[in-house]
Amino acid sequence: MQTRVFGKAKLMVSELGFGCMGLTGFYGPSADEDEAIRVIHRAIDLGVTFFDTAESYGPFTNEKLVGRALKGRRDSVVIATKFGWEWLSNGERRPTSRPDHIVKVIDASLQRLQTDYIDLYYQHRLDPQVPIEETVGALAALVKQGKIRHIGLSEVGPQTIRRAHAVHPLTALQTEYSLWERGPEAEILPTLRELGIGFVAYSPLGRGFLTGEIKNVQDLAANDFRQSDPRFQGENFARNTELVERVKQLASQKGVTPGQIALAWLLHKGNDIVPIPGTKRLRYLEENIAASHIVLSAEEVTQLEASVGQTAGDRYSEAALRFVSRE
Repeated sequence: MQTRVFGKAKLMVSELGFGCMGLTGFYGPSADEDEAIRVIHRAIDLGVTFFDTAESYGPFTNEKLVGRALKGRRDSVVIATKFGWEWLSNGERRPTSRPDHIVKVIDASLQRLQTDYIDLYYQHRLDPQVPIEETVGALAALVKQGKIRHIGLSEVGPQTIRRAHAVHPLTALQTEYSLWERGPEAEILPTLRELGIGFVAYSPLGRGFLTGEIKNVQDLAANDFRQSDPRFQGENFARNTELVERVKQLASQKGVTPGQIALAWLLHKGNDIVPIPGTKRLRYLEENIAASHIVLSAEEVTQLEASVGQTAGDRYSEAALRFVSRE
């Protein structure tokens, strides 16, 4: 496994990270805890050093799982987690990034993760009620205290990135990016490269669609959040299946899987990009990591992008899109 460095901050991570979200729900039932820990340990054995979690995954249970899995291995890994939500009495949540809230939740995350510092601490979603300068100012204080080492943002646009970076240098931005979600290419990636900020690509396999394994949305578990994902619905599903067939064609020519082609494509888009695929199964973990050895020519990259074209449907439900900022 090769390493990549996030911009001016010089944070070194494996070129493929591990997205831990799916280990505790979202994509159907949670993984068996022992099996989840085996998957994380195997990822480390295969060279993965970058693990991504969040307080909201579970909520809270994912950080606890990651803390147990990485106990005794802390010095050899980079842990990224996220804050930014407040849970209401009715079970709903809202974005919250007040400085006093951050001071409270950082200690809770440290306890769950069984560590005394977090390598990369992201604001999960922008809080429209709190200026980003105030939020980053609170995070900068945590850097001085040694509780976090690097600051990141998630799902925000160029204007917010610049305002935040002016208060304290950002190390990474995390946003969905894959063959079927190329929105960051227009403005976000150029802004990050200008400022020397790394890019973490979540859902690099298109929420599993780009693997070619999902034949029917009805086959997904009832509690799988993709049941409400617009790109998995009706005509969108049919059109996006055609998209995956084009990925399969190149994969077949190279003797690899469609998912491996999707990850290899991302790795070829720049040394400042780190995809974080996740899985509950050892087989898929090893398949994903093997993608780092696939070489694509410039012609193959161009051909792939041209043949895939535009994905059908919004990438989130209308309710979820309310929390995504492009400013």
